Amino acid sequence: MTTTNQDEMTLIAKTVFGLEEVLAGELRRIGARDVEILNRAVKFTGDKGMIYKSNLSLRTALRILVPIAQFEVSDEKSLYDGIAAIDWETYMDVDGTLAIDTVLSTDIFNHSQFISQKAKDAIVDQFRAKHDKRPDVDLERPTLRINLHIHDTTCSVALDSSGDSLHKRGYRDQTNLAPINEVLAAGLVLLTNWDRKKPLIDPMCGSGTILIEAALIAANIPPGYYRVDFGFMHWKKFLPFDEELWQTIYDAAISRIISETPPVLGGEISHHVTRKAKENVKLARVEDIVQIKECNMNDFEAPEGGGIVIINPPYGERMDKDNLEELYASIGDTFKKRFTGYDCWMITSNMQALKFVGLRASRKIQVFNGQLECRFVKYEMYRGTKKIHKLREKEQ
Repeated sequence: MTTTNQDEMTLIAKTVFGLEEVLAGELRRIGARDVEILNRAVKFTGDKGMIYKSNLSLRTALRILVPIAQFEVSDEKSLYDGIAAIDWETYMDVDGTLAIDTVLSTDIFNHSQFISQKAKDAIVDQFRAKHDKRPDVDLERPTLRINLHIHDTTCSVALDSSGDSLHKRGYRDQTNLAPINEVLAAGLVLLTNWDRKKPLIDPMCGSGTILIEAALIAANIPPGYYRVDFGFMHWKKFLPFDEELWQTIYDAAISRIISETPPVLGGEISHHVTRKAKENVKLARVEDIVQIKECNMNDFEAPEGGGIVIINPPYGERMDKDNLEELYASIGDTFKKRFTGYDCWMITSNMQALKFVGLRASRKIQVFNGQLECRFVKYEMYRGTKKIHKLREKEQ
């Protein structure tokens, strides 16, 4: 069994598949040490202040976990005994509340809710034996949120310092039928290596999430700026919440917000969805950065000089095959006609439809949008031919 030291500890930031390198880069920039890339996660070293900073500032993290124990499991009894062997009074009072989230990657168990229930029983039984009373369960705002991850025969136990998933920024109210996750949206923007000088455009912007995340990046607004609640704020025994330290870290992050930003532009063909996107932009308080107009992508007028285009078109779940292929062909034509000089990126899970774009991709990155395996594909829309463009680059 392993435990943490309260000054320096091992921390784990969870993320979306394909964004591990991006997240590792973010962690290094905020001063994290011993950064190590895992599968859908990044391990690092930090103190209480780093927990606060990570939750506030990381754009591509879903949760910040504090590992407290690890043990082998073979059945329900070994799970119960392993959880019961942890001194839970180190982490919470009997009057506190708890919630347990379980992730399974094992053949031993197949029902995560059942495992959460067994772990909860082990914890409350320990308190009942000592105090003749037990903590309650609170799935919404518990004093302590516990994360169990069982991989093969190893059970890892961690405290969840984030509470709600960090993709829940707190700014989005209106969504369309298939909104993109905020963490993925931010990751896509960062994967483009946007220089934050030239425009960034999403001409099929839906509810506006990619545009809003781009605006936050452009203005250096921390993604946790809108949140009023994090899991660590409820901790009272282990790493009790230090409001003064939090305020210092928060104020420092806010002081780095900048007002000079490049244009962040969007287009959306649906009047109803355009209205919702504009409402989301207003809720995020980036209406001075993001401009959205109601128009077809084919009619979008991009500023001269190049920049970045990112689109998240339909993948085909609600369209027939012919219409989808026609749409993707139209996207390719529009990239050529409307976005000369731009790096055009699109994310899709439909590899067959992607062939109809009719352009040669210079890069393909595997990512997941929810449960869907996708490719984030880059098309470079050179002025003239690629050969001429390369010759000009050499001359410069």
